[in-house]
Amino acid sequence: MNWGMAPLRVLVVGCGNMGRSHARAYHQLDGYELVGLVARRPATREALSEELGGIPTFGDFEAAYAETKPDVVSINTYPDTHAAIARVALAGGSHVFCEKPLAETVEEAQEIADLARQHGRKMVIGYILRVHPAWQKFIEVAQTLGKPLVMRMNLNQQSRGKDWATHKALMDSMSPIVDCGVHYVDVMCQMTLSKPVRVSAIQARLSDELKPGMCNYGQLQVSFEDGSVGWYEAGWGPMMSEVAYFVKDVVGPKGCVSIVDRGGGERDADSADVDAHTKTNTLRLHHQARDENDEFVQADEWIDTTDEPDHDGLCLREQEAFAAAIAGEFDPAQHLEDALNSMRIVLAADESFRTGRTVELG
Repeated sequence: MNWGMAPLRVLVVGCGNMGRSHARAYHQLDGYELVGLVARRPATREALSEELGGIPTFGDFEAAYAETKPDVVSINTYPDTHAAIARVALAGGSHVFCEKPLAETVEEAQEIADLARQHGRKMVIGYILRVHPAWQKFIEVAQTLGKPLVMRMNLNQQSRGKDWATHKALMDSMSPIVDCGVHYVDVMCQMTLSKPVRVSAIQARLSDELKPGMCNYGQLQVSFEDGSVGWYEAGWGPMMSEVAYFVKDVVGPKGCVSIVDRGGGERDADSADVDAHTKTNTLRLHHQARDENDEFVQADEWIDTTDEPDHDGLCLREQEAFAAAIAGEFDPAQHLEDALNSMRIVLAADESFRTGRTVELG
């Protein structure tokens, strides 16, 4: 990666799962220079600093920003802090990479996007599946199945210990169908290339350890202008089942395509293992075409995807794309608009549950 310019000075804010992976990417790519790591917990930031050769560490973002004067701020903290950090970074003249979601409301996210445009800064949201070659293939194959599409997806996580602690902290801001749902609703929008028109949802509260009013299980249903429909299900916590926790299945008039572990049965990794969330293993493509005896004329196709990048590899691809955007090789404006669109859909799902009504999208 070489765009003929000085390395971009990067301040990484948040050193959890995503922050660590993105920091490793910046450290590996010669188009970036890590100038600081920010995290509330000293042990977290110091461990990552040691791994990466002694990067300066900070406990406070604004102090770190003033001292390091970065070209890029990488936001990997809990969702309720994203907007405030982005505002400081953009006002200071930095480009911003932000893990999803950009803000807690669509209105605030739109304000931040407008602020980036006003300051002439590039902003990319962490939609990791958009740089995943196997998921790109999944979308490409789904687009050959005709219309309408029926899209069925979930990612339930049986979590305990530090993973359950992380999930509870995330649910201080938003429900699972909002936090993770943006990825899969975005995939549905790419598969259909159609306008979403209505959303409904169900949710359930399965733990008294959550803040009042928060649910740790939910399912949203979205309908598209072309007649396509999709659902996404997400549940977090020690009570969740390890059975059928990873469903990625698309059906159209011409057949169906599914992400399948060809070994059979459930996946080897625990459902809360973040590295397993993007893995595909195999795509199974079924054709509905039949002969005069109503028998299938073509065997199912198995598309091997086991050479896919791991989680760190995908984060590296995201940061390569971000650097290319900053260098002017592509305009991330449509990416940002798509991110706001998927956020609008999942927040409408939360509204549907609260009101008990289907939400019509404008």
